[in-house]
Amino acid sequence: MKANGGSAHVSRHHMGRSHHIRLVSSYSKASLSRLTLLRMMSLCGALFAAIVILAGAWTRLLDAGLGCPDWPGCYGALVVPGQDVANLHSPDVAFEASKAWMEMIHRYLAMTLGILVVALVLLSWRLRHLRDFPWRLIVGMLLLMMVQGAFGAFTVTLKLWPQVVTLHLLGGLAVMTAFLWLYLRLRGVSRGQRRLVRRPVGVLWKLAGAVLVLQLALGGWTSSNYAGIACYGVPTCNAQWWPETDWGEGFHLTQNVGPNYLYGQLHAEARTTIHFAHRLGAAALAVLLMVLIVRHWRESEIRPWLASLGAALVLQAGLGAANVVLWLPPGLALMHTAGAILLVFSFVLVCWKRRYTEVAPPRKPLTRPEDWLYA
Repeated sequence: MKANGGSAHVSRHHMGRSHHIRLVSSYSKASLSRLTLLRMMSLCGALFAAIVILAGAWTRLLDAGLGCPDWPGCYGALVVPGQDVANLHSPDVAFEASKAWMEMIHRYLAMTLGILVVALVLLSWRLRHLRDFPWRLIVGMLLLMMVQGAFGAFTVTLKLWPQVVTLHLLGGLAVMTAFLWLYLRLRGVSRGQRRLVRRPVGVLWKLAGAVLVLQLALGGWTSSNYAGIACYGVPTCNAQWWPETDWGEGFHLTQNVGPNYLYGQLHAEARTTIHFAHRLGAAALAVLLMVLIVRHWRESEIRPWLASLGAALVLQAGLGAANVVLWLPPGLALMHTAGAILLVFSFVLVCWKRRYTEVAPPRKPLTRPEDWLYA
C-alpha cells in the first residue's frame, strides 16, 4: 500500500509537472503569436510612415502647410469648418477649403501612426522580458513619435520656420526607419528565437550613413526655403559650374521666428547656394554608395540588396535632374520624395544584412519547466 501510495504520489507529481510544462509551452506559443502580430504591425507601420511622409510632402507642394492656421484643430474645429466659422476664428487668414483639408488629412494620418505606436507599446508590455526582445527600441519609438508630434505643431505655430520644417521631415524619416528596424529585429525573434550575431561595420559604412542623413537634411532645407528651382540646367547651375553663392545667408540657421515663411524669405543667391549644396551632397553620396557597392559586390548574401541600393540611387539622381529640367512639377517632386524614401529603405536593409547574421542557437535539453518559455 505504501509503495502504491508512493507511486501514486510520483504519478500525481509527474502529471502536475507535465501540466505545468504544457501551460508554459502554450504561453510560449501565445508569445510567438503576439511576436508575429507585432512584426506585421511594425512592417505596416514602416509602410504607413512612408505614406505620412508623402502626404506631408504633397501638402507642402500644394502650399497647404498653413491651410489651417492653428493646431491641432483647424480654425478651432476637429474637421475643416465652413467659410463663416473660419472667418470668425481667423478673420485675417484667407480660408481655402481644399488646402485646409489637405493639411487635416495629413494630421489624421500622422495621428493614426501615433496610435499604432501606442498599440505597439501596449502589446509589447508582456513580452518585454523575453530574450532579445527590442523593448527599448519600442519605447524609444514612442518618445520619437511624441517629439515628431511637437515638430508638427511648431511647423504651424512658427509659420513654416525652415529649421522646424527640416527637422519635421527628418523626424518622419527617423520614425519610418525605426519601424523598419523594429520589423527586422522582431523577424529574428519570432522565427524560433534565433540569435543575432553582430559583425563590425567599417568606417566607410558609417560615413555613407552620415552623408545620407546630411543629404536628406539638405533636401529638407532646399524644400523649406523654396530653393528647388534656384538652379536651372543640369549639370551646370545657372549656366555656371560654380554659381554666385551666399553661404552665410543660405545656411543662416538662426533665422528670426515670426515672419510667415510660406514661399520663403531668402534672396536669390542664398537659395542658389542651398540648391547647389544639395547637388554637391548628392554627388558625394553617389560616390560613397557606388564605392560600397563595388567593394562588397562579391559578397553574395548582400548582393541583391546592394543591387536595390544602386537602383534606388540611379532613380533618385534621375528624378532630381528631371525636376530641375522640368521646373519642379508637383507630381515629379513628390516622386523625388518617394525616391528618397526608397533610398533610405534600401540603405537600411543593406546595413542590416551587412551587420547582422541570424543563427539558430544550439539545441540543449529542456531540464526545467521555465526553459520551455524560451524554446
